[in-house]
Amino acid sequence: MEKAMERQRIVREHLQPWLSSSSHTLHASSLSASACLAKDSAAYQRTSQYGDDVVIVAAQRTALCKAKRGSFKDTYPDQLLASVLRALIEKTNVNPSEVGDIVVGTVLGPGSQRASECRMAAFYAGFPETVPIRTVNRQCSSGLQAVADVAAAIKAGFYDIGIGAALESMTTSPRGWKGSVNPKVKKFEQAQSCLLPMGITSENVAHRFAVSREEQDQAAVDSHRKASSATASGKFKDEIVPAITKVVDPKTSDEKRITVSVDDGIRPNTTLSGLEKLKPVFKKDGTTTAGNSSQLSDGAGAVLLMRRNVAVQKGLPILGVFRTFAAVGVDPAIMGVGPAVAIPAAVKAAGLELDDIDLFEINEAFASQFVYCRNKLGLDPEKVNVNGGAIAIGHPLGATGARCVATLLHEMKRRGKDCRFGVVSMCIGSGMGAAAVFERGNSVEVEGQ
Repeated sequence: MEKAMERQRIVREHLQPWLSSSSHTLHASSLSASACLAKDSAAYQRTSQYGDDVVIVAAQRTALCKAKRGSFKDTYPDQLLASVLRALIEKTNVNPSEVGDIVVGTVLGPGSQRASECRMAAFYAGFPETVPIRTVNRQCSSGLQAVADVAAAIKAGFYDIGIGAALESMTTSPRGWKGSVNPKVKKFEQAQSCLLPMGITSENVAHRFAVSREEQDQAAVDSHRKASSATASGKFKDEIVPAITKVVDPKTSDEKRITVSVDDGIRPNTTLSGLEKLKPVFKKDGTTTAGNSSQLSDGAGAVLLMRRNVAVQKGLPILGVFRTFAAVGVDPAIMGVGPAVAIPAAVKAAGLELDDIDLFEINEAFASQFVYCRNKLGLDPEKVNVNGGAIAIGHPLGATGARCVATLLHEMKRRGKDCRFGVVSMCIGSGMGAAAVFERGNSVEVEGQ
């Protein structure tokens, strides 16, 4: 009997946000009208009674630095991850032992080695041995997938506090197929397309959807211009964790320690005339160049999530609320179209419409696919990548999702009441797309006010 009563109590706690103060029942239609019609601003009212919301209380990243040439070229991957994990704890004063799990999005590192590196990084950052850690790989969306996995686990009740992190060192882990390919691939066109160089898929998008070279180069100019402006105005300071690392002089082999706190791939003097001089990289008569493609980069990021009532109990400011996540499949030959499919799916799942979204962070893997997705969805350019994107800032594959979450949420915070909903999205190699919807943290009404 006691066990049965305890089960009833737990169920009632889960249902509490939807229970009326005057009645213990609420008809399903009432729930639909009051809590689910997010696209109706009058109906979409969430209050502090939604204690089981999954919220973000901190989102940090390292600077993103050019692979093989940038400031992190001599930095161990685990050191990059340790710096952002440590920053979350220092920023929030959360006891590391309370973290239920750390999930790290990463792509290129050898599986077992990278898993061990991540575990080592947690120890460097001060986490006790009782806190578990694992990796996840959904290619370019791995960082966002890590955040989504942690959000889902918190929502499911597996734990109350978790970290979605991300790591990529493209200096130490260059891309490349290892081993032989199953001959069966020749019988399946879509399987063959999974092996296409990403630059060729960019060319396919540009050709199939008539995205001109000029449009692509202009997108690259805009990315560098906006990223340069954001850097100059100090916008990225809230999200970037200064990382102490070493650099080695290639001529003398002398080492010196430096603090890196600025993305080193942004080129403020990028011009359309300058980009026009660059030759196509992947096809002789193509339009994809080094100038209108994302930069290969090194970097890491981390997002601290928890149940809302836990954050309130700890007195932590809420940076954002995790609303929905969607991953979709598309034709591998034009994998860059992924965001054009994933974004509507995630937005619909949140009960919203595209017009309800105030800011978008869409990864600029290639200008061709970025321009296509933006135009296909009819997005206002003034809402998209307002601080630049991967063409300027960089694209450390597995870490990009966490970088975008940090950039989005800090920009939403700066904009305040004029910015309620934001979306992070990216295309994914082998033909997929992913997107997540976030709500600005302090946009929720407080009961009694």
